[in-house]
Amino acid sequence: MAENAWNSRDPAKIALAYSEDSVWRNRSEFIQGRQEIEAFLKRKWARELDYRLIKEVWAWHDNRIAVRFQYEFHDDSGNWFRAHGNENWEFDDQGLMRRREASINDVPIRETDRLFLWPQGPRPDDHPGLTDLGL
Repeated sequence: MAENAWNSRDPAKIALAYSEDSVWRNRSEFIQGRQEIEAFLKRKWARELDYRLIKEVWAWHDNRIAVRFQYEFHDDSGNWFRAHGNENWEFDDQGLMRRREASINDVPIRETDRLFLWPQGPRPDDHPGLTDLGL
């Protein structure tokens, strides 16, 4: 569900999955609360064009989950990247994410090396995941 939400690129909808006082670290940026989350996501997708994301749960225990992910995007100059990341999530008693810690590295790729080629929106059910792609 989180992957599909992020692939929708709808900041207002995505922000509703987080608690009102949710705390994020995204790369070197620190964000708190739904308003800041929504503003961050708007800025993100203004820079990261044609964004496509695949997430894979790595581990979970109680109210914490570790996820690995990769996404592809290009900048406004047409340079393509594959971002490789890990996230740690913590949920409150209502099931909303209250903490998100994301470490992400961007690797330049050629457009011909892209692997996430579905139309904008959720990844199709028949599109391979990270493990299936050997990533």
